[in-house]
Amino acid sequence: MSKQMRKKVIGYVGTRDLSTVREQDILSLDVINIAFAGLVEGRVVWPGGEESREALQRIRRIHPGIRLALSVGGWGADGFSQAAANQAGRERLAVSAAELADEYGLDGIDIDWEYPGTSLAGIAACRDDKQNFTLLLQQLRETLDAAGPGRMLTIAAGGDTYFTLQTDIPEICRYLDYVMLMTYDLQGGFQTVTGHHAALYQGRTNLIDACVDKAVRVFGEAGLPAEKMVVGVPFYSRQWDRVKGGGDGLGQEAETIGHYGPDYGSLVDYIGPADRGNPEDHAPRGEYRRYWDAEAGVPYLFDGSTFISYEDQQSLAGKVAYIRERGLAGIMFWEYRSDPTGTLIPFIREELDK
Repeated sequence: MSKQMRKKVIGYVGTRDLSTVREQDILSLDVINIAFAGLVEGRVVWPGGEESREALQRIRRIHPGIRLALSVGGWGADGFSQAAANQAGRERLAVSAAELADEYGLDGIDIDWEYPGTSLAGIAACRDDKQNFTLLLQQLRETLDAAGPGRMLTIAAGGDTYFTLQTDIPEICRYLDYVMLMTYDLQGGFQTVTGHHAALYQGRTNLIDACVDKAVRVFGEAGLPAEKMVVGVPFYSRQWDRVKGGGDGLGQEAETIGHYGPDYGSLVDYIGPADRGNPEDHAPRGEYRRYWDAEAGVPYLFDGSTFISYEDQQSLAGKVAYIRERGLAGIMFWEYRSDPTGTLIPFIREELDK
């Protein structure tokens, strides 16, 4: 596969983890999104200390071709609506972002505003956010281009219509290199019925009409080109406790919502390592049994009481095949420290390069 056509592997890495990124993972990645910078009085503020600079230099030495971007925002990060409300605020944000990119030798900026037009995360929102989001991205694009050629501008986007309806997808695409679809947490945050939080396809048992395939179709119909679309995958799980009714656990009522569960590194202790040649060959440990939902394209664990929705090599292989078949840009994951085993990132790279 030519370098130009190579599918991207993009990962979110917290500043606290930059110094410990494994060499094999660095070589497998195309882009690292450094998470997260915040907004203070409308200016982007670097999230780490001097050790971050040294860590970035190490990453560059190992993989000179890697691209490093500063991700601004995250769930519950306030200040976007206020900063984007007028031209002076947009310029202040854009200039401060470009200055940090210059200071730390970065290749771009990623905006994770969750979400324009809604105060769901407890942040400020207003009716003009839709237009102002476009104007903010336009200002960022112009400021980054003026600072030097080839700077990336990307966003993270909620994986359903609530995002496409609150933004002008055709307009913002003019200024963006990629849109990272956060196609996880699609079920569980508010539901007491068990299901898949990152299904590839809907399946018959998922309570919520949300999956990777739907997100790709929704954003495509809204005007996002396939070559700018990046599918997000989770390296963590969602867990329902005290599931009722016996059976295999899927689509059943629980006493809790699907809260955040163990990350992938911890789940290996539940089920044993998968054979890379046969991803279904897991050795169950304890009382958990692994199930595969062929319709949804994802696995889950159930011990008769606790239901865990997660991602593994078999489901990642299916999503990579989907990305390749539809000509999408690549895959993004949240987040690096959730896989201390060091298996998922090289596996994704190998699958994408087939």
